[in-house]
Amino acid sequence: MTPRTGKNTGAAALASLAALLADGTRAACLLALLDGRAWTAGELARHAGVAASTVSEHLGKLVAGGLLAEERQGRHRYVRLADAGVAQLVEDLAAHALPGAPVQPRTLRESGAGSAMARGRTCYDHLAGRLGITITGAMTSRGLLRQDTGFALTDQGVAWFGELGIDLARGGRRPLARACLDWTERRPHLAGVAGAALCAHALAAGWCARIGSQRAVRVTPAGARALAAHLGIDDL
Repeated sequence: MTPRTGKNTGAAALASLAALLADGTRAACLLALLDGRAWTAGELARHAGVAASTVSEHLGKLVAGGLLAEERQGRHRYVRLADAGVAQLVEDLAAHALPGAPVQPRTLRESGAGSAMARGRTCYDHLAGRLGITITGAMTSRGLLRQDTGFALTDQGVAWFGELGIDLARGGRRPLARACLDWTERRPHLAGVAGAALCAHALAAGWCARIGSQRAVRVTPAGARALAAHLGIDDL
């Protein structure tokens, strides 16, 4: 009898992916890598609270499974999320896995870090948290972004990016704009090519600055002035 491969193959692939994600250490590494940067195994081991040898084994499985890409520079091994699609998967799963009120922090340090992440953070390569939601809302109210038929930049929105000197590098399969469900705000923020370009500009122009080695970002005084001038945002 010839084995059936269609549905069974799809089911096996899905089960394999679920098994990769069904581990606390691997999940912690994936969430940390949502900052869009490359981390060493040692940095991820300290973040996850496990031995370097343990995290190396987990990273090998994530690389083999196509969720991470690795680079080597001399003696150092760096890993990052494989692509924007993996980042979207991890963020979407986090949003569904953390419904309702966030987990209460156990320490003052955790409380501070959690509050900073909720105020503003990077979600792989775009802005999230209250900062991302506020910018998305301001763009929508100004007619730069449409949400009524899915996320889409308007002609006015494309021109707005051009006026700011932000290049919307098109090409490939990544959408110009897409909605990403924010796991702390429970509402969508701007992702896609436009979201990534805006985040890169905000960091390069000094509108936002990273807080330590976290995903959290803060709006600088220059950023507050820029967001007020360009989007009418004055309550950050």
